[in-house]
Amino acid sequence: MSMLDKRKFYIDGQWAQPEGAQNLNVIDPSNEEAFAVISLGTEADTDRAVAAAKRAFELWSNTAPAERLAKVERLLEIYKSRAGEMAQAISREMGAPIDMALRSQVGAGAWHITNFINAFRDFKFVRPFGDNAPDNRIVMDPIGVVGLITPWNWPMNQVTLKVTPALLAGCTMVLKPSEVAPLSSMLFAEFIDEAGIPAGVFNLVNGDGAGVGTRLSTHPDVEMISFTGSTRAGKAISKAAAETLKRVALELGGKGANIVFEDADSDAVRRGVAHCFNNTGQSCNAPTRMLVQRSIYDDAVEIARSVADGLAVDLASKHGAHIGPLVSDTQYARVQDLIGKAIDEGARLVAGGLGRPANLNRGYFVRPTVFADVNNNMTIAREEIFGPVLSIIPFDTEAEAIAIANDTPYGLSNYVQTRDGAKRNRVALKLKSGMVEMNGVSRAAGAPFGGVKASGRAREGGVWGIEEFLEPKAVSGWSGSSVC
Repeated sequence: MSMLDKRKFYIDGQWAQPEGAQNLNVIDPSNEEAFAVISLGTEADTDRAVAAAKRAFELWSNTAPAERLAKVERLLEIYKSRAGEMAQAISREMGAPIDMALRSQVGAGAWHITNFINAFRDFKFVRPFGDNAPDNRIVMDPIGVVGLITPWNWPMNQVTLKVTPALLAGCTMVLKPSEVAPLSSMLFAEFIDEAGIPAGVFNLVNGDGAGVGTRLSTHPDVEMISFTGSTRAGKAISKAAAETLKRVALELGGKGANIVFEDADSDAVRRGVAHCFNNTGQSCNAPTRMLVQRSIYDDAVEIARSVADGLAVDLASKHGAHIGPLVSDTQYARVQDLIGKAIDEGARLVAGGLGRPANLNRGYFVRPTVFADVNNNMTIAREEIFGPVLSIIPFDTEAEAIAIANDTPYGLSNYVQTRDGAKRNRVALKLKSGMVEMNGVSRAAGAPFGGVKASGRAREGGVWGIEEFLEPKAVSGWSGSSVC
């Protein structure tokens, strides 16, 4: 099969040749073979895209909100109509099984666009300040040109969480998707073009963090960077952006605790293991630390073992309920190293372990792995693994569970399982994280996604996500009573 040639960038409404030849192969993680080639952008490519976005800003930011909304509604129609193409791209570039890619990976993008559309219908750019100052208004202005840097693990989830609110807010943008999984974002650029988004409003330049990412972070005409990725890279972006005093919104890693009390429902452990292994464990909000009350600890370990042993691992191209490979050889080596460290540090291996599953001799496949008798000082309890690896930690009291859960550099999402409503509420209030999900109930449409501490401080989704791309301006002496 011939290689897909995807070396152009989407700049100023056209697919443009890169300034210089810096080819990079895109690898299929199921077979370790290259199937496409892209270009890594240069500083000149980035500057060209930023210049296009800057030229487009005046017109787009002054477009009526209803007109911007109509463009995004058209984008959603196209996104849904071409969902099969998008699923194929995501499945091949990052290894999500094709059924999961269509249902969850592509579905997440449609979900977010829909939620932003709903949030925007009643959105006010000019707002009353309060009854104490009837002639004061708060005006929400688009921040300007924004740089969007997205990861490979949930490509459309993150692209839509950034591009959609930026469009609705009236910003123009340059997107740098992950160079590991860029094809889905390039397809998304086709959707943007088909939706009639004006030239220069959305631009895409492929590249790596050291090249395009750094240039976006330091560019004087970029007013904001919205980044999703590792905590290490988030720190580097913050330092690079400091010189130009731009806004930086970071959605970073996680090490979520799933607290399972002895009065949890009968499905709580199975549900938690499945959630941890979803997307082959490559989710920042995965509940990778399962804290189990000691009275049910042995039973929970056995349930976790059974779930892991029963979970199929197979090619991303195959239909069915299985997990696929990790995204790259780098990720594979990291996960193998962390599994080895867990064994060396004395964690009890309950399921899985080192090496590939027996039915697969190539591809970046990992055995679904469960460790019991983990303590919170072990490496696997401290570091984000980003693979199908679960650590089970016993606890005795509610206070101890909260202390273990909060004893982490991260603070993205935690989980609580108990039938005692008062206890759920108490624990949720004491957990140091941006999100808490209880008893398997997902957060509502439009709820903000984001964390605290080393998980960053971004809030993406719904009204909060739109407001991240806006600057509040206080105005006194306003004439009349209008809001809009």
